[in-house]
Amino acid sequence: MRVVAKFGGTSLGSGDRIDRAADSITKAVEDGHEIAVVASAMGSTTDELLDEITFEADEADRAEIVSMGERTSVRMLKAALAARGVEAVFLEPGHEDWPVITNEVGELDVEATRQRAEKLAAELDDVVPVITGFLAQDHLGNVTTLGRGGSDTTAVMLGNYMDADEVVIVTDVEGVMTGDPRVVEGARNVGRITVDELRNLSFRGAEVVAPSALSYKSEEMNVRVVHYQHGDLLEGGTRIEGQFENLIDMQDQPLACLTVAGRAIRNRPGILAELSDALRTEDINIDAVASGMDSVTFYVNRDLAETAETLLHDRVVDDDTLSSVTVHDPIAVIRLTGGELPNRPGIIKEIVSPLAAAGINIVDLITSATSVALFVAWDDREEALNIVQEEFDQ
Repeated sequence: MRVVAKFGGTSLGSGDRIDRAADSITKAVEDGHEIAVVASAMGSTTDELLDEITFEADEADRAEIVSMGERTSVRMLKAALAARGVEAVFLEPGHEDWPVITNEVGELDVEATRQRAEKLAAELDDVVPVITGFLAQDHLGNVTTLGRGGSDTTAVMLGNYMDADEVVIVTDVEGVMTGDPRVVEGARNVGRITVDELRNLSFRGAEVVAPSALSYKSEEMNVRVVHYQHGDLLEGGTRIEGQFENLIDMQDQPLACLTVAGRAIRNRPGILAELSDALRTEDINIDAVASGMDSVTFYVNRDLAETAETLLHDRVVDDDTLSSVTVHDPIAVIRLTGGELPNRPGIIKEIVSPLAAAGINIVDLITSATSVALFVAWDDREEALNIVQEEFDQ
């Protein structure tokens, strides 16, 4: 099996931890697997180096300075592997076999990187390459970087281009947990999670795998997250499944928009649960929810709008802080889903501006880390869909 193993800064934070990393790599090699290693800077070296740049420095000099953390890590890990009889070589920008290439504006040169990664993969039978994470090199030989979370990006990207069976992210967490173990009692490891689920969590505070890295994950390639104390690169942890796909979808059935208004709804604990529960009693599925300062809006199937309105009206009558319920229909919803959405600054403007230019009113706009739901009048749906497809597919 061909594996790319990425060791985070914590997992290389001391001599003992480097020994542990080298032991796990050695075991995998002795078991007959092809291994490529990506190493982050030891501990918090990169942040410490950045903190010490108190003078004016251009980007080229900053990249050279912060690269020293990763350059040290690969030398330490290569030496530890050599001490165990494993043939290894460290790769850093400037090495003739260095794989990660950027163009003149700092963007990844996909073709050049793919070609170099394929060449590296062809040599895995004879040697374990220990590659600096986070760093890249342009065509002139200048050191560049892949940004925050760049070591994760290096690993998953190279795993993809090297046709690896699996990428293993070795870090200081037990994979993905059901909750923060520092906060909730009984938090446990999640055995499997999809890229979409994980990216939503990542953009909302879960520090497991850098979201930018997941865009390089293919359907066929496994990605796992394991704790550095686990000791086995090939088992345990959390398996990340699937791959990102850009998708534009328009729901076939019209929706109804039901809005409940009330004084200071935002300060009413449990009000959303109470209103949702009213709809649940008649098995009415809620397609989407939006909340405002003094209102909550539910989107449901238009055929169920009358029943839903009656149920919500009963709650309004029984609650002095609620004022009224109103219905607006028919409504169409267009959903955009894509792993690259968070990395496209101005994407909302790109969608909204041409709709406004076409005179199409947006009833509502609901966003998450990886999707946008756009609500428009039913009669505007076809034109709105065509506009969104033209803009989003660019």
